[in-house]
Amino acid sequence: MPECRKIRHDVGATLLQLPMFSELSAEHIAPIAAETRERSLARGEILFQRRDLLTGFYVILSGQIKLAFASAQGNEKVVEVLGPLQSFGEAVMLMERPCPVFAQAVVPTCVLHIPKMRVLELLRSDASFAQSMLAGMAMRLHSLIQDVESYSLRSSTQRVIGYLLQNSILDEIGVIEFVLPTSKQVIASRLNLTPETLSRIFHELSERKLIEVHGRSVMINDMAKLREFDQ
Repeated sequence: MPECRKIRHDVGATLLQLPMFSELSAEHIAPIAAETRERSLARGEILFQRRDLLTGFYVILSGQIKLAFASAQGNEKVVEVLGPLQSFGEAVMLMERPCPVFAQAVVPTCVLHIPKMRVLELLRSDASFAQSMLAGMAMRLHSLIQDVESYSLRSSTQRVIGYLLQNSILDEIGVIEFVLPTSKQVIASRLNLTPETLSRIFHELSERKLIEVHGRSVMINDMAKLREFDQ
């Protein structure tokens, strides 16, 4: 497990990289950084449970955190998978309501905990910070609405293709190859699919020579045809 204290993060500099803190000076960020705490999580370790009350919000320094809940049938539904320099928990912290999801490390992970009282002080004293935090939460809400729209209006195959296109990057020689950011089981839950359905769609796209899948490595052979498939 990568212990945070061994990585020697500059907490103040890290916070200034976040959009919500970017307008603050080093002088203003110093009191927040002083009370911010680092925490190391092993793979699979729970950061907080559903229905917990948060005493602050979190920023990921390294690794991945999934936000999820268990359905009535006992299945896990992944809401989001977050990576370095992404934050979570702001809205629930401000609402002072129990968390609707649990947070779990997908891989060994290091996070920062930013205390609620310091955040409230900034919200009262700095309009630009308040605006930035509201903008961040609005973007998160917009993303969740897009997810609901996708589950309601797009087929299973369209959801998978959209995910592949979103994560693909064209390199210098025109090859589109990348590693899936997390396990296929987590991706399936994130897309509101069963693992079996995701595997079937990967197999079908591979059979049509649109993609190649080797473990978590994916190569897109024909971007244009993949975009057009299952329209």
